[in-house]
Amino acid sequence: MYQKLFIPINLHSTERINMKNIFATLIILMFTSSAFAGSCPMIAAKINSKIAEAQKLHDEGMEAHKSGNHTKSEELLNKALNLFKS
Repeated sequence: MYQKLFIPINLHSTERINMKNIFATLIILMFTSSAFAGSCPMIAAKINSKIAEAQKLHDEGMEAHKSGNHTKSEELLNKALNLFKS
């Protein structure tokens, strides 16, 4: 007796379109996530740069505070804070 090894699947056209859309979306997600993974070192470098600049402004602001120049101290410390707002 002959058995069919391949059973054809009859999908309606809307089901085929939906499957194509899902497949295309998955492919796009796979490639875009790997593309954004390369930007991590650049983002980390920007963060380190801002941290270093903020630390410098912080140190200068605290020195101004210790010397009694509170206006300059507040100005420098606010500049340090504003680095993280942008």
